[in-house]
Amino acid sequence: MKLVVVNGSPRKKGRTGIAARYISNLYNAELLDLSDHGLPLFTGEEDQSSIESVRHLKKLFKEADGVVLLSPEYHSGMSGALKNMLDFLNSEYFAHKPVGIIAVAGGGKGGINALTNMRTVMRGVYSNVIPKQLVLDPHCFIYENDSLIEESTLLVKQLMEELIMYVKLHMQMENKN
Repeated sequence: MKLVVVNGSPRKKGRTGIAARYISNLYNAELLDLSDHGLPLFTGEEDQSSIESVRHLKKLFKEADGVVLLSPEYHSGMSGALKNMLDFLNSEYFAHKPVGIIAVAGGGKGGINALTNMRTVMRGVYSNVIPKQLVLDPHCFIYENDSLIEESTLLVKQLMEELIMYVKLHMQMENKN
């Protein structure tokens, strides 16, 4: 089972990256960190397909059995970096593929709009966004060692268990055909 975890934050240091690295390490998943991946701005022009970072992106998602998208909430939506990455991909890379979504918010009422935004975009490429979703607020992190508090790790594990269940079901259905 190949899982891809996406740090959808353009920030080099931040909570979204902490959570993405935690999940990637715990589940031996491939980490795609948009803060250092070097994707160009999507233009929709055919020549972008020959760019190495775009070719790597497409290969990574073509081979993935499941995906976890993490994004900070910027102005009631997902980050521009994550949306830009998703614009390079289409239903060829996502149709029926299980996807988990996590928003990393600044606190208060933040996060839910980013989740809704991610869910809407992923529906547009026919992915199977799992029902469980998660918002991680600032109190969910231990800043001294770039980790999550125990309660947050339990919530992440519950989301990942559900994602893995959907991935296994999807893989079984593909093998039947």
